[in-house]
Amino acid sequence: MEYIKTRAELRGAFDVTHEVAKRKVLRFLDGHTRNFIEKCPFLLIGSQDASGNGDVSPKGDFPGFVKILDEKTLAIPDRPGNNRLDTWENIIENPGVGLIFMIPGMNETLRINGQARLTLDKTLCSQMQVNNRPAKAVLIVKILEVYMHCAKAFIRSKLWSPDTWAPRADMPTLGQILKDHADLSETASEFDEILDEAYRNSLW
Repeated sequence: MEYIKTRAELRGAFDVTHEVAKRKVLRFLDGHTRNFIEKCPFLLIGSQDASGNGDVSPKGDFPGFVKILDEKTLAIPDRPGNNRLDTWENIIENPGVGLIFMIPGMNETLRINGQARLTLDKTLCSQMQVNNRPAKAVLIVKILEVYMHCAKAFIRSKLWSPDTWAPRADMPTLGQILKDHADLSETASEFDEILDEAYRNSLW
């Protein structure tokens, strides 16, 4: 198998970029993009460490959980998790991030590229509390690019169409998967109970 090695080779294999795709990129939030973020309950954060090793991490909470500090700055709260801290460690080494914001049922997404830093500022963490539990930390993102992304991927995948979803019973539980991946001493059902307890009591 041969691989593409140059930008010229890549561009030669595709049509010219549509003019709207070039012109749609903003450098700040406007009314439309603010409205999208305020209604968004879920996003993905792409990051890389200093060696270029990539990671994508999901973040989700109540709609509007991402705080707009100003037209070029976002604050994203961190909630209790598994403490791997892959994204946060990457950002310490390499501040470049890519964000994709998703609203259930909406096929278009909002994309933001920027530079990020992590803070433990007590005032900001407290402002982003849920159920009187402050954010563990807050990611501050300085916006470099912001633009809407078209619906083709969601239309192709029929992501929001329940009639296309595989039955949940066709897939093993996370406890069953981790039993094999992590060589757990617990049974699959025991670890599923541990996960269920964590979901009930430590989302925030």
